[in-house]
Order: sequence, then C-alpha cells, then structure tokens
Amino acid sequence: CGGAGFGSRSLYGLGGSKRISIGGGSYITGGGCGSRVGGGYGFGGGAGSGFGFGGGAGGGFGLGGGAGFGGGYGGFPVCPPGGIQEVTVNQNLLTPLNLQIDPTIQRVRTEEREQIKTLNNKFASFIDKVRFLEQQNKVLDTKWTLLQEQGTKTVRQNLEPLFEQYINNLRRQLDSILGERSRLDSELRGMQDLVEDYKNKYEDEINKRTAAENEFVTLKKDVDAAYMNKVELQAKVDSLTDEINFLKVFYDAELSQMQTQVSDTSVVLSMDNNRSLDLDSIIAEVKAQYEDIANRSRAEAESWYQTKVSV
Repeated sequence: CGGAGFGSRSLYGLGGSKRISIGGGSYITGGGCGSRVGGGYGFGGGAGSGFGFGGGAGGGFGLGGGAGFGGGYGGFPVCPPGGIQEVTVNQNLLTPLNLQIDPTIQRVRTEEREQIKTLNNKFASFIDKVRFLEQQNKVLDTKWTLLQEQGTKTVRQNLEPLFEQYINNLRRQLDSILGERSRLDSELRGMQDLVEDYKNKYEDEINKRTAAENEFVTLKKDVDAAYMNKVELQAKVDSLTDEINFLKVFYDAELSQMQTQVSDTSVVLSMDNNRSLDLDSIIAEVKAQYEDIANRSRAEAESWYQTKVSV
C-alpha cells in the first residue's frame, strides 16, 4: 500500500486580505483477495470511491458543502460455506446522479484559479529574487570572512568600492520596487474612484427613473380625469342636442297646428301693420344658441386636455 498527498496555500492582500486554498486527498491501494482501493479529491469538499472483493465498498462526493452520496455492499469470501451464494445488486446504486454545478460558481472558481496563478507567478519571482539575494549575501559573507582572515588593509580598501557599488545597486532596486508600489497604489485609488463614480451615476439613474415613474402616474391620473370630463361634457352635448331636436319638433308641430287653425277660420282680419310671427327664425336662433354653448364647452374641454398633456 502507499499514500500520497499534496496541498498549497496562497495569501495575498490588495486593499484587504483573502485566502484561497486547494487541497487534495490521498490514496491507498493493496493487492490480494479482499483488497481495498480508495481515492479522493477535494476543492472545498471531498470525493472518494472504493470496492472490495470479500471486503467492503463505499463512495462519497462533496462540493463546497455537506451534500454528497455514498453506498457500499458487503462482499463474500473466496470459498464461502454452502457453495456459491446469489449476489444481490441494489439498482439504486447504479442510477447516475444528476450533479449540476452552478455556472456562477464555476466562473468564480475560474477567476480565483487565474488569480492564484498570477499570485503564484509573482510569489515565485519574489522567491527567485530572495534566493538570489541570499546567494549574494553568502558570497559577501565568504568574502568578508576571507578579508578578516587576511587582515590586510589594502584588500579592504580594494573591496570597499565593490561593496559600495553593490549597495548602490540594491538601493536602485529598492527605489524601483518602491516606485512600482506607488504606481500600483495610484492605479488602485483610480479604480476605486472610478467604481465610486459609476455607483453614484447608477444611483442617480435609479432616482431619475423613480421620479419619471411617479410623474407618469400623475399624468395618467390627469389624463383619466380629463377623459372623464370629456365624457361628461359629451353627454351634456348629446342631451342638449336631443333637447334642441325635441323643441324643434315641438315647435314645428305647434306651427303646423296654428297654420291649420288659421286656415280653418272663416274670419279674415286685415291689419295695417305688416308685423308677423316668424317661428322658424326663433327656432333657428334657439338652436344656434345651444350649438354655440355646446361648441364652447367642447373647445374648453379640449383646451384643458391639451394643456395637461403638454405639461
């Protein structure tokens, strides 16, 4: 049997701290009758499977939580007493499981994996620089030891420019790293300001949309009120029109009756004046007055409606 395992951990900070870890399990194998095989892999969870001949079997799977499945069955000895026994298989264990992964979780994991790769590359570069500096430090320690053993002032004077040059080189590297850090800090502040600006714009648009919706509701109420007023005025116009038609018919009937009575009389009256009762003109005048009232009411209603709509 054997065992193996791996694990890694990365820690980085950018305006805060975050830890991402990936761990994988171990496995064991063994040969022979009644052997056992198991395996596992985990990303915020664990999985494993196993079988045995004359032993036991079980399996499990987990993804970022406590959900999982497992099953097992007991085996039988190579030569069981009583002859060969019938093996019963649970069909539920053969049914494939419908395990679906949320695309959002997959995308987040992909982004985290890319971030881990980037940070690991930076960390590896940093480690290389540290190792290089450690080697240089060892070289300098060795040279310093040799100089102390020799104890010659001339050699020290010859090495002083070398040390000063090396120190100046290290200082230049330090200044470069500090400048790079300042540039990254300024970029971070710029991105934070940009995010805050977009956030404020989004909130302003939400407020404008809410105000527009409220204004729309108010205008809709005004339009509904204007429409109801128009309906009422139209009903009044129809009522006045019916009244005018009724009066016209009534006056026409009365005029006909009066003309019939005049024609049936045998007495003829002659008068010196030429005045006569013109009922047609009277009816036309009354009708014109009612039509004028209806037209003015309609014009006022339309003008009020147009004013509300334009506002």
